[in-house]
Amino acid sequence: MSTVNRSLIWQRRLAVASVILVAGVIILGAWTRLTDAGLGCPDWPGCYGHMDVRKAHSYVSETNVHQPGTYRDAFKTIPEMVHRYFAGLLGFLILILAAMAWANRRHTGQRVALPTAILVLVICQGILGKWTVTMGLQPTIVMLHLMGGFTTMILLCWHAARLYNWPSFRNDCDVRTLKPLAIAALGVVMLQSALGGWTTANYAAVVCTELPICESGWTSHLNFSDAFTFFGHEHDGEDYEFGVLASDARTTIHVMHRFGAIATLLVVGLLAIKILARARCTLFRRFGLTIGGVLLAQFALGVSNVVFHVPLKVAVAHNFGAVVLLVTLVLFLRALNTQPERRQTDA
Repeated sequence: MSTVNRSLIWQRRLAVASVILVAGVIILGAWTRLTDAGLGCPDWPGCYGHMDVRKAHSYVSETNVHQPGTYRDAFKTIPEMVHRYFAGLLGFLILILAAMAWANRRHTGQRVALPTAILVLVICQGILGKWTVTMGLQPTIVMLHLMGGFTTMILLCWHAARLYNWPSFRNDCDVRTLKPLAIAALGVVMLQSALGGWTTANYAAVVCTELPICESGWTSHLNFSDAFTFFGHEHDGEDYEFGVLASDARTTIHVMHRFGAIATLLVVGLLAIKILARARCTLFRRFGLTIGGVLLAQFALGVSNVVFHVPLKVAVAHNFGAVVLLVTLVLFLRALNTQPERRQTDA
């Protein structure tokens, strides 16, 4: 086996491992955020000066025994530091991927822009992760960090598909006419994901406990100017934990997320139906079923969050479902753009 082929095999393996790992990082990030452990370690990159989470946990526990209330609960150090460990490992794998792409660019004509962009994105994610802690869970930073994680997974999936030369050309012209609708669907889901991140970052998930929109009289409790203030929040606390916005602003955020869910259901649902109605090849039929299935699961999880008052496992699954839907739509667009003359090169 040639050195070039061996390198490609390892790049493929690393890309798949990175996709799995970034999925874990996203889930752990959601778990950390939803258990209110985002400030479980107020410093960075260590935790109370310790890189070993066991030492940090012991330190906080002992301090709180002798000086009750000095620090947050000791158990909150665990999800925060485990999330950092996984994120650090992901960054290391992506660094290797980028280095291998650059090392093989002359032998295989491999493109380096995408792995380099992913590396830069992960570095930015590290900075946002630091600011998330040092700026006390500032909502805009939290939302950007969340969307950065989603973007990392999307780009890694795209990179893996490129390394495997997936998919091969499918001459399904009726489905290819759906590209404008697919782009619109992707835009709606991206906006809805950002709204979901903004809802979580401002602790607005529980302000509306009734369906389909909110409690009666919600139209008189809308405050868009405060709800979408991204910097310069006025508050008296040391940080933004548990939110600083008034009830009307949080209601506005939640209501907009509900309307976003309705728009997502309509636009993405229409796309899935049209794909299934027009697809002749198995690949696109599977895309239609997958997009429709993930959409329905996301809608059911969103309703369950309201009915059961945001149970942790359901909320984490809802968070991860959003990125799965985004990845599926992006890969569908990749399949639409695959051209026959690029089948043997690098689509």
